[in-house]
Amino acid sequence: MAPNSTDGGRVTLREVADVAGVHPGTASRALNAQTRALVNEETAERVLRAADELGYRPNPIARGLKTNRSYTVGVLIPDLMNPLFPPIVRGIQDRLEEAGYTPLIANTENDPERERIDFERLRARQVDGFITATARRDEDLLIQVAAIGTPVVLVNRRLDQALLPAVVGDDRAGVRLAIEHLADLGHRRIAYLAGPQQVSTGYLRYEGFLEAMRDRGLESDPELIRFGDAFTEAEGMRLCSELLDGGAVPTAIAAGNDLVALGCYDVFEERGIRCPDEISVVGFNDMPFAGRFDPPLTTIRIPHYEIGARAAELLIELQGDTEAPPPQIQLPPELVVRSSTAPPATA
Repeated sequence: MAPNSTDGGRVTLREVADVAGVHPGTASRALNAQTRALVNEETAERVLRAADELGYRPNPIARGLKTNRSYTVGVLIPDLMNPLFPPIVRGIQDRLEEAGYTPLIANTENDPERERIDFERLRARQVDGFITATARRDEDLLIQVAAIGTPVVLVNRRLDQALLPAVVGDDRAGVRLAIEHLADLGHRRIAYLAGPQQVSTGYLRYEGFLEAMRDRGLESDPELIRFGDAFTEAEGMRLCSELLDGGAVPTAIAAGNDLVALGCYDVFEERGIRCPDEISVVGFNDMPFAGRFDPPLTTIRIPHYEIGARAAELLIELQGDTEAPPPQIQLPPELVVRSSTAPPATA
């Protein structure tokens, strides 16, 4: 039976320490995953067992008063309806919670004004830092937030000048894998449906397309390149329709992401175009269910969960060290070949 607690029913750290037969400071270190290694393994197990038996739950407010931290982190996402972001958020949440932090998630709907408001609201809650996937290439707001001493880690996107820490996939390398795959199949007339150029994912993937085409000795026909305003299925439909209506028909399409590729599928179905018999398609991200498209989508797999987890780890490392050079972590992509690509049809 748990002893009577001294704060209105909540089991205290001192009570856990008394049951485990250790000093409260030792109990505190044993209960914190980041400092557990400083405690003898047998002692740590005894403390954890006592905490479990007593039903101990840490008091984040008291902890924050002692450390001058809130143990909360603001997480800003541009569009939670986009399937690539839930794995990133899950990676962030898992790592933060392991370290005793709570994520506060805001969905900005790709609206710069809403993003600014969300930052101010989270700052008012005294979060210990921000992890954001909302960055545009010349984002002044993020630089201003970091300038006041609040750690900011970018995830999935980064700034042109690498002024803030970032954890991203290697966008250029990913598009190169896609173009090399199509070129190896024999495609020469390869179209590219690009994402918005004001964000690093759109810009760097487009740059990667141009570089890969040039390195394989292929022409980047301007008639086969279209730029979208968003990474959405609707934009994919619009861009693909414009491409086909322009008359310069490709044998393959490299899409800025999987949703843009899905928009191409919609246009193909409307127009009776067979994929990959008439036009091959490559996506980017390997979002959930891409393997269940009809046909299953060849795409570039980005380790989104790992990106989120590494971003959380990086933010925790930066606590109290805002003067450190901003690390730029790139995780490698992987080509996933499915049924949406094949050699071009012969004349």
